[in-house]
Amino acid sequence: MKKIIVLVSMLTIMFALQLCAQTALAAISVTDDVGNVITLAKPATRIISLSPHVTELIFAAGAGEQLIGTVKYSDYPEAAKAIPRVGDNRQLDIERIIAMKPDLLVVWMHGAYDRALEPLRKSGIPYFFSEPHKLEQIPETLLKLGTLFGTEKQAQISANAFREQLAQLTTRYQNKSPVRTFYQVWGKPIFTLNDKNIVSDVLRICGGKNIFGHLSAAAPTLSTEAVIQENPELILTGDSENQEGSGVEQWKLFTSMLAVKNHNLVALDGDQLNRAGPRIIDGAKVVCEAMDQARNHRGQKP
Repeated sequence: MKKIIVLVSMLTIMFALQLCAQTALAAISVTDDVGNVITLAKPATRIISLSPHVTELIFAAGAGEQLIGTVKYSDYPEAAKAIPRVGDNRQLDIERIIAMKPDLLVVWMHGAYDRALEPLRKSGIPYFFSEPHKLEQIPETLLKLGTLFGTEKQAQISANAFREQLAQLTTRYQNKSPVRTFYQVWGKPIFTLNDKNIVSDVLRICGGKNIFGHLSAAAPTLSTEAVIQENPELILTGDSENQEGSGVEQWKLFTSMLAVKNHNLVALDGDQLNRAGPRIIDGAKVVCEAMDQARNHRGQKP
């Protein structure tokens, strides 16, 4: 009898160890853009996105149908418009988010959210921070999200397509002559982005130089005089549907500026460039073409 009890005990221990090993193998772990390790017991099926660029990434990773909530301006792809809103870029409806019982939040960190996210952290809901600073990080993020969502196949397809287009742009423009560029996010007040932002990586890939990239502020506010003094060869504006008129119009009066003299004032679709999602590669193609145009205008008479 004693031998039987010992045998049963050993089998019980072995079964428990096997069960623990299977559970450990089933767990999903990835590292987000700020170095946090996110571990889920199973793929997320109730996801909330707290940024428009995150919404685009989630759809590209194949998990659009698993989105139960997002924020204002999450308008791409078309299906994103039908997803319930839980806030905007200034304020989140914390109680509603918690009541929706998501199993994963995908978040973009910025100053306005820092305090708002504290109760979400305390709620125990897992969260993944997405803030890519380089184009090469976007396919990496797609693969990580695909792992968290259980949509690895579609995420891999999207990641491969992005990498292929990025490689083509890099090869084509890596030896082009530099173009001193001013990228204007908004015109009233005037503000731009420094070199830590992914937009600067787009400029670099295309052979451009962000003339205000060295500034310490992530989104520096500028005076008109500061831009005139830097005398950019190319001015790009990230216009949006919420902006009245094109942002390039305000610079046409300053005819002594090189960008104005050479007709290098280009308005872009700001959503393609300001959102660090898959569509940024389409914005990058337009930027690269604008820089080629600026190179072609060198030495031409007005």
